[in-house]
Amino acid sequence: MALLDTLSGQPVWIAVLISLTVSITISILGVIPSAFVTAANIIYFGFSGGLILSIIGEAAGAIISFFLYRKGVKKLAQKINSTKPIKGLERLKSTAGTEAFILVILLRLFPFAPSGLVTLAASYSKMGAPAFMVSSTIGKIPALFIESYSVHTLLGWKTEYQLSMTVFAVVVGVCYYYWTTKKRKRRM
Repeated sequence: MALLDTLSGQPVWIAVLISLTVSITISILGVIPSAFVTAANIIYFGFSGGLILSIIGEAAGAIISFFLYRKGVKKLAQKINSTKPIKGLERLKSTAGTEAFILVILLRLFPFAPSGLVTLAASYSKMGAPAFMVSSTIGKIPALFIESYSVHTLLGWKTEYQLSMTVFAVVVGVCYYYWTTKKRKRRM
């Protein structure tokens, strides 16, 4: 939070620029959770301002990622195709029009569908860029509202409860990682 303390005396546009840059970078990388940026936005800009900035940042990041992935991230697509296919993502690759539009919205709403994979699958589908921009943003709004509300609520807790929740989340994450790694090794 030292960055937030440093930004407190600076013009607001610098904090907005940093937030957008970090959100876009996270979207391009596709594997880092954006909850930390959402938390920083809410702390610095308040709930409403932080939510709006998070939506703008994630929408911009998804759109830029869509174009970058469409331009030719072939190696990444092959790597993802070599893992167990996710049914909704595989279906998205072969769809276009209204079906692709609705599928992107639904995958954005689904909390366990990795955002980067949804963008990657959409970029290799027959879906047009304008349809992706609108459907992706529509799908992100409810998901970011839930994330923002959760972060806002968590920030209102006493420090010991926040630490307990953090430890719990880390333990669940580590258990999930080992469970999926063990499961993957059994298949080989």
